[in-house]
Amino acid sequence: MKKRGIFIKVFSYTTIFLILLVCVTIALFSQQFLSFYNTSQVEQLYFSYQSLHDRLQGKSIDDILDTVQEFYENNQSFSFYITDSKDNIVFSTPNISNLPDSNSSIVKMTVGNDYILIAANQRAVQTRYGGLISKSFMALAFMLALSVAGAFIFARQMTKPIKQLTVSTKKMANLEDVLPGAVRRDELGDLAHDVHAMYDKLKDEILRRREMEETQRYFFSAASHELKTPIAATSVLLEGMLENIGDYNDHPKYLRECIKLMDVQSKIISEILELVSLDDGKIVLNPETLDIGYTVTAALSSFQTLAEANGQSISVEIPENQTCLADAKMLKRVLSNVLLNAVQNTPKDGEIRLWTEPIAGQYRLCVLNKGTRIDPAVLPKLFDPFYRADKVRNRKDGRSGLGLTIVQKALAAMNIEFALENISDGVLFWMDLPMKICLKGIDTL
Repeated sequence: MKKRGIFIKVFSYTTIFLILLVCVTIALFSQQFLSFYNTSQVEQLYFSYQSLHDRLQGKSIDDILDTVQEFYENNQSFSFYITDSKDNIVFSTPNISNLPDSNSSIVKMTVGNDYILIAANQRAVQTRYGGLISKSFMALAFMLALSVAGAFIFARQMTKPIKQLTVSTKKMANLEDVLPGAVRRDELGDLAHDVHAMYDKLKDEILRRREMEETQRYFFSAASHELKTPIAATSVLLEGMLENIGDYNDHPKYLRECIKLMDVQSKIISEILELVSLDDGKIVLNPETLDIGYTVTAALSSFQTLAEANGQSISVEIPENQTCLADAKMLKRVLSNVLLNAVQNTPKDGEIRLWTEPIAGQYRLCVLNKGTRIDPAVLPKLFDPFYRADKVRNRKDGRSGLGLTIVQKALAAMNIEFALENISDGVLFWMDLPMKICLKGIDTL
């Protein structure tokens, strides 16, 4: 079945309604129109016979007959007759048979003493209803034409924005870019605005979900690869020991290697679980007052030996009595990952600087790797899970590829702003440690 468009429906319904309204209006007022028309005709007849009536007043029957005969000879288009008190016709015009049967448009005038003049205009009688009907049809045709034109304009104005909105929604279904139409200050304008606003939100949500799905696919792929390597290596060692092949007869040596590989695997799994907990908000934060210098020094002690082995110098310029409010365990985790990343990415015999700067009621803790630089295209990817800027380096450096991801999630959970950027001296990582920390849903002094 062929679908009828909304324009046809609106146009048809509006036209039918207007036609019915015109017909009802004509039916209600037709009698009033006829009455008005008859009254107008009677007034014209009174005016036409007024002079004859005046001339007949006070005259005898003979004078009346002479006068009306003379009047008729001069006005042969008129039809009238005169009756006495007993309704006997004493005079009539030859065309008296053309008088209408009804009393409408008929003039009755008392003349003389006991006589009545009954008259009608012959031309008026012939055209009494013809002209009215003709004009009525013309008026009806004009009103119907005006109704159809009005219905067409109304239907077009009503359906035009709806059609535009239909075209836009079809594009929206295909996630195409849709420009908002002209601003309308009515319900259709509100509907179009709400549809476009809803589309923008849904599109952002769809794109976000697609990005999330892509991130999840990448995460699972990378995690599988990271976990597969130590498992495969452990399997090889165990099979060699079971078969007593060559050097694998030294079971204690290779069992220790298996334990090391399992430790690597356990560390990766722990970091994955930590990321999941941070994403789900399952980690309960316990903010407390921390001395920034002491916290940094405590976290740095674990990497002094590695830095000295690389000939790197580490300078700390943090004044005493600078405190912040943060979760001690999580902040230590963040500092450990940042400092390990700094030591591993600073050239041998290079320098690592740590200092703080007061900024708007906060302390900006800065970690600078001097003499290094990161490709600007790579910078945003460093916080992706399992991402390694240097593909050549293997897992023996102790890097799982989740360190900066954990840093990002942990600082986001504590609502601490941070950034990793290139500056003229090297690569700078900074984070703003507030003296008043605003946790998610918690405001703690």
